[in-house]
Amino acid sequence: MSEATLGTKNTAHPAISAWVEKMAKLCKPDRVFWCAGSEAEKQFLTDLAVHQGTLRPLDQKKWPGCYYHRSSPNDVARVEQFTFICTPLKEEAGPTNNWAPPAQMYDRLYCLADSAMRGRTMYVVPYLMGPPGSELSKVGVELTDSVYVVLSMGVMARTGVLAYEQLGESDDFNRGLHCMLDVNPERRFIAHFPQDNTIISVGSNYGGNVLLGKKCLALRIGSYLGHREAWMAEHMLILGVEDPKGEKTYVAAAFPSACGKTNFAMMIPPERFRDWKVWTVGDDIAWMKPGPNGRLYAINPETGYFGVVPGTNFKSNPNAMRSMQRNTFFTNVAITAEGDIWWEGKDEEPPPGLIDWQGRPWVKGEKAAHPNSRFCAPMINNPALDPAVDEPLGVPISAIIFGGRRATTMPLVFQAFNWIHGVYVGAMMGSEMTAAAFGTVGQVRRDPMAMLPFCGYNMGSYFSHWLKMRKNLQRPPKIFHVNWFRKTAEGEYLWPGFGENMRVLKWMVDRCRGRVGADETPLGWMPDPSDIDLEGMNYDRSKLEEALRIDIEDWKKEVMSQDELFIKLHNDLPVELHFQRELLISRL
Repeated sequence: MSEATLGTKNTAHPAISAWVEKMAKLCKPDRVFWCAGSEAEKQFLTDLAVHQGTLRPLDQKKWPGCYYHRSSPNDVARVEQFTFICTPLKEEAGPTNNWAPPAQMYDRLYCLADSAMRGRTMYVVPYLMGPPGSELSKVGVELTDSVYVVLSMGVMARTGVLAYEQLGESDDFNRGLHCMLDVNPERRFIAHFPQDNTIISVGSNYGGNVLLGKKCLALRIGSYLGHREAWMAEHMLILGVEDPKGEKTYVAAAFPSACGKTNFAMMIPPERFRDWKVWTVGDDIAWMKPGPNGRLYAINPETGYFGVVPGTNFKSNPNAMRSMQRNTFFTNVAITAEGDIWWEGKDEEPPPGLIDWQGRPWVKGEKAAHPNSRFCAPMINNPALDPAVDEPLGVPISAIIFGGRRATTMPLVFQAFNWIHGVYVGAMMGSEMTAAAFGTVGQVRRDPMAMLPFCGYNMGSYFSHWLKMRKNLQRPPKIFHVNWFRKTAEGEYLWPGFGENMRVLKWMVDRCRGRVGADETPLGWMPDPSDIDLEGMNYDRSKLEEALRIDIEDWKKEVMSQDELFIKLHNDLPVELHFQRELLISRL
């Protein structure tokens, strides 16, 4: 395609054409640019973003194809307080979501969007979430006035005319409108209209708020669609474990933030397991559906990684470091005049002449990179990318793992007795917060299935959906809970974590394959310490025994602390979860 023809209309789909025309009449852009997803288009838009100052090229010898983006200091993270689920009835959104009536929110957002793109270009970005040809894949069209969004969507989703090919003559596509406005927090809204399959985001240019295929469609709208269509949209990584004989076992895992999700998805086994291989299918989102053989199959709807950078290095996550070595966008890290970048926790010391994430000369002792600074890298860069990542059916899931950051109470690993018990375990998961952030050391924030900020409908109905899915599975995945973060009374971690987590993962895989036994405990099935392979570790087995210990008094407090969530969801909480809680109390 020549530069002269870039951006010309590339579909005759009547519903898409009518909707784009309607939104263009509202937003009044100077030009409408229809994206086709070609390499020539990508280069044209990248050059445009550099010319505008939106992107800055990095040192192309050190960082080939990589660019730097700096956001507004008031626009550096997701904004849960301005994120809404707009359903006719408040009960449909549930007590854990912000709710607004659809008509009222449409009016408010259309007023803000009126003439919002005057003097700007409206980019039409067709995209496909999931592999081409998959029954689970979904088509979206995002309209945006941000070239940064267009280029980032090109990393995170399959953009361009292939989305039209997947859609065919159907009108079942997600309608997404994004207007930057003046990036003012007072006019910042991310609104989801599940019944209309529509998303409108205004007043932001931060990835999680404006890459509408990611959290907005893949989880909030996706979870609603999954509830309606009998599949599951989950905030989960997907990985495959391959043993020395070539047998591969796939697991999905849900961890809240700061619990090692990306590290686990890209784990490199320790030397003891040098003949084993961990493959990455996805690091953030899993769409799962029962397959024809009664097993649960999962796809990764994304094509890239939008990860937090601080703390990432070749020791903590070498595959993530290799994934970001080329063709990557970095946002709000520190930069040098020569185009090198740095962040807290990077392998080397900060280079001289460092400029912090706000464009100021860096002062030692202050943050160089924003704590939520990001890398946006294509998944094809990952040396451990699973060969089955584009399989339309997905990969068969043998285990689902829940986990949180808990200094006490939660043992290193246990297995739920059955699916219903596993749903209860996932529903009650949480992580401990710090005193600075929440006022009380050890306070637990409940984050059911790591979905609290991302469930697009009533959380009680979401639990019911999990329970109903069991009826469609002849061979349901086994469900586990892990806690890599338990500490001694002196504050020392009892388990080394990172690649050593392979030892715990192997026990879970062996449980799925029927190769190892377990002890029955009040919490579930637990390993005998001798069943965790510690060969090659400089590690005291007594620490493992302590990491696996169940403190009955702690657990009585844990059960009582679940009251807050039970009370909040009381009207809609499935009776099965009440029964599971009573059973746990009786076992304790």
